[in-house]
Amino acid sequence: MTPVDDMDDEVAGLVLAAGGGRRLGGRPKALLTHRGRPLVEHAVGVLRAAGCTRVHVVLGARAGDVRERARLEGCVLVENPGWEQGMGSSLRAGLDSLAGSGARAVLVSLVDQPGIGAEAARRVRAAFRDERSLVSAAYDGVRGHPVLFGAAHWAGVAASAGGDRGARDYLKEHAGLITLVECADVAQAYDIDTEADLCHLE
Repeated sequence: MTPVDDMDDEVAGLVLAAGGGRRLGGRPKALLTHRGRPLVEHAVGVLRAAGCTRVHVVLGARAGDVRERARLEGCVLVENPGWEQGMGSSLRAGLDSLAGSGARAVLVSLVDQPGIGAEAARRVRAAFRDERSLVSAAYDGVRGHPVLFGAAHWAGVAASAGGDRGARDYLKEHAGLITLVECADVAQAYDIDTEADLCHLE
């Protein structure tokens, strides 16, 4: 087993933050305000607090505004010109950006889930073993985010990612390989998708 403290460079963080917030009146989720700062900053902070020293952020809608308004120093910013095609294109862009980085796994989180904090991310990351690792947070037994993909899975995930499904098809096909890590006691897996969901922001 690899000690957690030695995994800093082995497990990269990846925030998918490209969406345009269609059901939020066209307000990009990355720029929604949470605790006084853009939501994308919060998402990056969660991965860093979980021990990911390398964090890649996929931007799309109003990427220039996000770069200007959010403090993302030290992050690798990846622009996805095809962000309107859905989350799958952003996941592919993020995985492509990790090629040659030396990372053995990636911990993937979504920008619109502020109820999932560092403890949940830390638990999933701690289940990393090697490039074949496939780990997911679970909420009362139901698979959710964040998800850790060992590098051996990246090509398969990228090949199957399409539309807004992200890695859903790949995970369904490889369900028997997934290590589920229960996180319902430390996180809430809601999404910020509609105006009604904005009540979750602080």
